[in-house]
Amino acid sequence: MWIYNLISFFGIFFLIFIAYIFSKDRKNINYRVVFWGIFLQFLFAFFLLKIRFGILLFSLVNRFVIKILSFANVGSYFVFGPLSISPSNTGPLGEKSLGFILAFQGLLSVIFFSSLMALLYEIGIMQKITGLFSKIFSKSMKISGAESFCSASNIFVGIESFFTIKPYLAGMTPSELCTILTASMATIASTVMGVYVSFLSKDFPTIAGHLALASILSAPAAILFSKILYPEDKTPKTLSENVCIDYKKHNSVITAIINGSYDGVKLLVGIIALLISFLGLLAMFNYIIGFIFRLIGNFFGINLELSLEKILSFIFYPFTFFMGVPLEDIPKVSKLLGERIILTELVSYKHLSEYIITKEIVNLRSVVLASYALCGFSHIASLAIFVGGLVSLIPDRTKEIASLGIRALFASNLACLLTGCVVGVFFL
Repeated sequence: MWIYNLISFFGIFFLIFIAYIFSKDRKNINYRVVFWGIFLQFLFAFFLLKIRFGILLFSLVNRFVIKILSFANVGSYFVFGPLSISPSNTGPLGEKSLGFILAFQGLLSVIFFSSLMALLYEIGIMQKITGLFSKIFSKSMKISGAESFCSASNIFVGIESFFTIKPYLAGMTPSELCTILTASMATIASTVMGVYVSFLSKDFPTIAGHLALASILSAPAAILFSKILYPEDKTPKTLSENVCIDYKKHNSVITAIINGSYDGVKLLVGIIALLISFLGLLAMFNYIIGFIFRLIGNFFGINLELSLEKILSFIFYPFTFFMGVPLEDIPKVSKLLGERIILTELVSYKHLSEYIITKEIVNLRSVVLASYALCGFSHIASLAIFVGGLVSLIPDRTKEIASLGIRALFASNLACLLTGCVVGVFFL
C-alpha cells in the first residue's frame, strides 16, 4: 500500500529529528552532510531498485554472491561431509542433511570470503572500488579524505578498515573518530555476508543483492548521523584530500590467500565465542529479570513476563512504525531490532529466517525492510570490538575513543533504520 511508502518517507525526518535532539553541538551541524547523505542514499536506491540497468546490475550481484557462496560450500563439504549439507539439500553423492548446524552450514563461509577479499586486495581490485566510493563521499559531503576512505572501506570489510588509514588515525579529530566508529558498526563486512545469505536465500532468493545494497546505503547514512550527533568543530588534516590505502602487499598471491584464510579462522572462532558467551549470559540475565518480575506480578496478582529483548523491542516500536513496516508485523520486526543490539545481527537474521518459514512475518515488505535495518554490526559486541581495535592502534587516545563508543552505536542504529526507510520509500 502507498501509505507505507509515505510513512517511510516521513520516517527519514523522524530519525533526523531524534539525532538532532541528542546532538552534541546543534549549532555546528553541517547540513550539507545531511542533504548529501540522504541524496546519495536515494540515488543509489533509485538506481538499483527502479532503473532497468540498475535492476539488472542488482540481479547480477545477487547471482554472483549466491554463486560465490556455492564455491565456499565445496570446500566445506570436502572437509566436513554431510555436516555441511543444509536441510532440504543433498550432497554430491546423494547424502541427506543431518539437520541445521550453524557452525558447519553457516559460519564456515567466513573463511572462504576472508581469503577471497585478501585476494581481491592483493591484485588491487578492492582499492579501486573503495577509492571510487571514497571520492564520492569526500567531494559531495566535504568531509576529510581519511574518514571518507575508511567509511568506504567499511562497505566491504570490518575492523580491517582501520588499518587502511592507520597513518592518519593519531591526528584525527574526535568527530572523525566518531564517524569511522559509526561507519564500522552501521555496515557489514563481506566476509560475513555469506552467513546471512545462507540463512535466507532459500526463502528470500534476492537476499544477497539486498544485503550488498544495504551495506552501500548505510555508509553515507553513517556519516550523516555521526556528523549530526558529533558535529565537526575542528579542521581535519585531510580535509578535501584524497587518501591512499595503507596496504602492504604480500610476497605472492598465494601468501595473501593463506593469510586471508588464517584471518577468516580467527574471525570464525571469534564469532562462535561471542555467540556462546552472549547467548549464555543473556539467558542468565533474562532468568533473573523474569524471576524478579514474576515475584512482583504475583504480589499484585498480575502476570508479568519480561525479558531484555522484549523491553528493547518496545523501545523500537515507533522506529519500526516510521520505517514503514506493515502494522501486523511491527511486533516481530521490533523484536529482531531489539535483540540485534544484544545478540548480534547473526541471531536476528537466523530468527528472521524462522519467521519467514513459520509465516510469523506475513508481508514481503516487512522481510525486505527488516533485512536492510538489520544489516550492520550495530550491537554491544561490536562496540567492544571496534572501540578495542581502535584503541590498540592509538592507545594515547583511549579515554577519548571510549567516550565516543555509545554515541557511535546510537548513530549506527539510526543509520541502519534510515536505510530501511529509504528502501521503504521505493518498495511497493
